[in-house]
Amino acid sequence: MSVNPNIAVGGADASVSESSGLEVKRLTFVEAVAMIVGTNIGAGVLSMAYASRLAGYMPLLLWLAVAGVFTTISMLYVSETTLRTRSHHQLSGLAQRYVGSFGAWAIFLSVAVNSIGALTAYMSGSGKILSEFFGISPALGSLLFFLPAAFVLYLGLKAIGKGEKFISIGMVSMTLVLVIATLINERTDFANLFEGSWIYMIPVFNIAVFCFSAQYVVPEMARGFSHAPKRLPVAVITGMVITFILLAIVPMSVIALNGLENQTEVATLAWGQALGQWAFYTANTFALCAMMTSYWGLGGSFLTNIFDKFKSLGSESNPKNRLLVLGIVCVPPFILAYSGMVGFVNALYFAGVFSGVILSIMPILMLRSARKNGDIVPAWQCGWIAHPLIQVLVVILYLCSMAYAIASALGWLPGGW
Repeated sequence: MSVNPNIAVGGADASVSESSGLEVKRLTFVEAVAMIVGTNIGAGVLSMAYASRLAGYMPLLLWLAVAGVFTTISMLYVSETTLRTRSHHQLSGLAQRYVGSFGAWAIFLSVAVNSIGALTAYMSGSGKILSEFFGISPALGSLLFFLPAAFVLYLGLKAIGKGEKFISIGMVSMTLVLVIATLINERTDFANLFEGSWIYMIPVFNIAVFCFSAQYVVPEMARGFSHAPKRLPVAVITGMVITFILLAIVPMSVIALNGLENQTEVATLAWGQALGQWAFYTANTFALCAMMTSYWGLGGSFLTNIFDKFKSLGSESNPKNRLLVLGIVCVPPFILAYSGMVGFVNALYFAGVFSGVILSIMPILMLRSARKNGDIVPAWQCGWIAHPLIQVLVVILYLCSMAYAIASALGWLPGGW
């Protein structure tokens, strides 16, 4: 491996920030792990049981494991790249340095498309849930969700970390309550977990791939761990393991309780019908928390990517600058959710599939370049998981996901998929 002779060897002392417009605020280990879990666990976890009703639970579990492992590897590539870089950057800034302008714009557009699409869905979903809870209009419900969500984004990385920590702990607690109630329910039958047909496993693969979306927050975590860089990979792996467990036990519980044939599109309905009204409210509160934490993770990443990409905006700590960029991040999704522009929102989702391919390829290219041209020899490196064969498998995984999305859009898939 050829190395830049000017590279420093190091840890925290070598990672003093250059001017990048991004502030350094320390994160605790729990806050960093919660950022991973909170970003990954969106409301989509509640639709997985319905989405796998033909294939069954075991194919879903297999694909969740495969997607989780390869996404974690991709995140660790980003981790090493950030640890090799003296200045603090978001994904777009890292791509600018190590891949060039084309890569930087590709990453930035990927972040923008995925974030706007997801935040729009959270605006719509939160409005519907709060409308059911309080008998208000969905738009007012979305506004009640929007205000605290945007306020925490305005406060910045430390507030996001604390918010993710407390709400993620709440999500895990609610999940455990629902799962335990399911396990002791007389209707629960674990034989349901072995039903289904592996013929229908391919669509489930695509669902599993997009359950993991926390690549965006790794540079945020790296900023928070600039004082203790060795914690970054440990936090990434810990967060992804917890994510996998949550993604696995929610559909497991609902399928064991109701069987494949009785699944509703949203698991909250299935739990409510089987366990009672308390489960309906608990599960919907879980959904709100999941949307909030994912909103913070994706929205916070999008916000800092804008500052990193457009350095002329100045420091993110400037109140006027931050408020302006916050408006760019938060207001369009609220408008799109109630504009009736369904086609545009669907287009954003479809574009997100292509951005997944960008997110698989760019970390590989960035890591290879950082190993040659980085500033620091980091205290932690990827090791065997950076083998070219592993990198090829990561790219193939996301290319197959994109191919499935294209085939689905063009109507080339067999009936029942």
